[in-house]
Amino acid sequence: MNKHFLNKRLAHLLGFLGLVPFVLLTLACWLVHPSWLGDFIKGQLAYGIAILSFLGGMHWGATMVSGDLSVEQTKRALVWSVMPALIAWLATMVGGFGFAVLMAGFIVAYQVDKHLFAWYRMPDWLLRLRFNLTCVAVGALALTVTAANVRG
Repeated sequence: MNKHFLNKRLAHLLGFLGLVPFVLLTLACWLVHPSWLGDFIKGQLAYGIAILSFLGGMHWGATMVSGDLSVEQTKRALVWSVMPALIAWLATMVGGFGFAVLMAGFIVAYQVDKHLFAWYRMPDWLLRLRFNLTCVAVGALALTVTAANVRG
């Protein structure tokens, strides 16, 4: 089997499996007894924080193995690589605005990926995958906030 096909297939599988907690936690926020709602909201925030932090790690790793980046590109990519974790941490510090910070973080991370993935010579399908994953993650976070406001 072609290595690139396997990587693409596995990346899609794992990426979409990574959405399962977002989707299940969102559904739970709409379906559980209101006394449990807070626990599921906290779980969604925690999972979003973990995943946003992971997105920065992709850049750290890509920068370390890429021999084609200029010194300036390397600096920019490494600085960016720690930003998603810092944005995710900020989401824990802003009270009721944590979900807004996370959603903005996911959107900004995707916008940065559009530029940096070209530097790393990532395949085009990866950016399309990132777009789809970002849309579902942000949508799930938004629906969780809506559930909190409607049901909480």
